[in-house]
Amino acid sequence: MHYAIIVFWSDDDGAWVADVPDLQSCSAFGDTPEEAVAEVRVAMEAWLAAARDAGHAIPQPRYRPQHEAAE
Repeated sequence: MHYAIIVFWSDDDGAWVADVPDLQSCSAFGDTPEEAVAEVRVAMEAWLAAARDAGHAIPQPRYRPQHEAAE
């Protein structure tokens, strides 16, 4: 499955954050956006494995970012 990953800078954490909106509390930090994405991919695998092991349903990807039209 392909889940959306949102990447943003967090002043509070002083780091880049990668978040997976479809997987509750699945996020990771990095010194660069690329590092944050690499780390959240590892977190996603762990999140999904833990959900499977616990017998929880795996959520379908739903989040799709809105794109604004260029003017």
